[in-house]
Amino acid sequence: MSTSASKPRSIVGGNWKMNTDKSSAFALARAVAQGVSQAHLHSRVDVAVFPPFPYLLPVAEALAAFPGAVMLGAQDCYIADKGAFTGEVSVPMLKDCGVQAVLVGHSERRHVIHEGDDLIEAKVQAVLNAGLTCVLCVGEKLEQRETGQTNTINERQVRNGLKHVSADLLKRVVIAYEPVWAIGTGKTATPADAQSAQHAIRNVLADMFGDQPAAAVRIQYGGSMNAANAASLMAEVDVNGGLIGGASLKPEDFLAIIKAAAH
Repeated sequence: MSTSASKPRSIVGGNWKMNTDKSSAFALARAVAQGVSQAHLHSRVDVAVFPPFPYLLPVAEALAAFPGAVMLGAQDCYIADKGAFTGEVSVPMLKDCGVQAVLVGHSERRHVIHEGDDLIEAKVQAVLNAGLTCVLCVGEKLEQRETGQTNTINERQVRNGLKHVSADLLKRVVIAYEPVWAIGTGKTATPADAQSAQHAIRNVLADMFGDQPAAAVRIQYGGSMNAANAASLMAEVDVNGGLIGGASLKPEDFLAIIKAAAH
C-alpha cells in the first residue's frame, strides 16, 4: 500500500495508568475537557482520557459539563459479560459507566501482566461487539528492535488481534503503536522511525482488509510523546495522533499535544 497524502482525523488519548485519586482525577478531567471545549479542538481532533476503573464515574461527571469535548475511556476489560470472574470488569459494566473506548493489549498488560495473543484477541471482539471503540496496542521490546524484528512483531500482534474483525468493525479500531523501549523511559522514536513502523502496520491492514479500509484506520504513536515532540511526530502521514502516558497527567502538557494534533 502506498503512503497517501490524505490523513484520517487524529485521535489523542490520555492513559492515566495507575495514577490519580478521586479528587485529582475529577480536576484533571475537567481541566482537559474545559481546555478542549473552549478552544473548539474537538472539531478537529478526537480526544479521550483513560482513568483507573474506580474513577470512571467521577471523570464521567467532569466530562459531562463539556458535552462532546472528550470521550471517556477504560484501560482494560474482561471478555465475559458477567459471571464468576473475581476482580474483572466487563464491557457492559464499562458502557454503564459511560465508557466509549477501551484500551486492549497495552504493553504493560502484555509484558507485566503477561496477557497472551488469544486473550487480547478475545478482548478486541468483546469491545467491538459492544459497539465501542477498541484501541489495540502493539509494539516491540528493545531487544526485538535491536535484532531487526520491529515489523515482524507488530505484524504478528496486529494480525492476531484483528483476525476475526470484519472490515465493517474495523471502522471502530484504532491502532496504538507503542515501542516498549520508549514507554516511560524518556526515549522516543524519531519521526522517521515512527513513520516507518506505522506505515508497515498500515500495509498489514491493507493486506488484511484492503487499501481503502486500511487508509481510514487511525494509527497513534504511543512512546513518550510530549508537548515538545508531538508536532514533529504527528506531521508524519501515518502518525494519526498519540496515546499519551505521563504527559496526560498535566492538563497544560496534554492540551499542548492535542493542539499539535489539531493543527
